[in-house]
Amino acid sequence: MPVQLSSPDDDQQLIDKLGLFKIQGRDKRRHKILRIIGKFFPARFVSVDAAKRYLEERIYPELEREPFSVVYVHTDVQRSEDFPGISALRSIYDAIPVKVKENLETVYFVHPGLQARLFLATFGRFIFSGGLYGKLKYVSRVEYLWEHVRRREVEIPEFVYDHDEDLEYRPMMDYGLESDLPRVHGAPAVDSPVAMYSMRCIS
Repeated sequence: MPVQLSSPDDDQQLIDKLGLFKIQGRDKRRHKILRIIGKFFPARFVSVDAAKRYLEERIYPELEREPFSVVYVHTDVQRSEDFPGISALRSIYDAIPVKVKENLETVYFVHPGLQARLFLATFGRFIFSGGLYGKLKYVSRVEYLWEHVRRREVEIPEFVYDHDEDLEYRPMMDYGLESDLPRVHGAPAVDSPVAMYSMRCIS
């Protein structure tokens, strides 16, 4: 049986339902916040063109009039499920209107992980022009996000707080020196003398 492709309207509704992009709250400098949950990107079901259209119609008009910041949550992003690919990210970035790029003040990158840090340090300046790379601020714990963003104005999913708790028990996860596979608290933190790098995808 042939696979039935979703319509552009269906894609828009799915993105909206999942809450991938939301404008909510302000940071402590009173800038609007665009919250992006990487795990909510349905990369297997929604095209990059649909994501760009959603941003163009629903998000960018709200960001053209004043400075804003982005809270991007990278927690539990999986390469096979939620990551659209490097070329797709570049395509989305290139489609951002000039005025919106100019208004972007800061990108708070929550739970980046080692691979994301290394990738951005190596390729960030080439993929993201216009100084975006220099606006990145890595946030290793949600509690540190509240130093910059008003706590009660931005919704953070429960699984993000759960990951924070995992990091308290297994701090080496911060540096990608341990598998991200679930493990009982109190069990050995490293399975072998050779450290296992996190398989969480880069973005």
